Amino acid sequence: MYAVIATGGKQTRVAPGDTIEVELLGVDEGTDVTFRPVLVVDGDSVLAGADLAGASVAGRVVGRSKGPKIDGMKYKNKTNSRRRFGHRQHYDRVEITGISTSDEKQG
Repeated sequence: MYAVIATGGKQTRVAPGDTIEVELLGVDEGTDVTFRPVLVVDGDSVLAGADLAGASVAGRVVGRSKGPKIDGMKYKNKTNSRRRFGHRQHYDRVEITGISTSDEKQG
């Protein structure tokens, strides 16, 4: 069974036991998190749209990591204006613990 979740402006395919890197969530290491909305769930049958009104994906924050360093430069012609800068994005590593397709009140 796998699901497609949306977090940090990106869509990611996940399955129980996977470890993914997502944008910083603002929670401490070891905290349980829930991802909603869930876009697609594929198990015995494929669920999408209104079928996933109560679906969620559970995970646990297991650490932090950094992406690759990106070097950039601004330059303006004829004005002696130059500026160099770097950027390195920080991520949370999340281990997916489970996929739920409905609310408890429905099932």
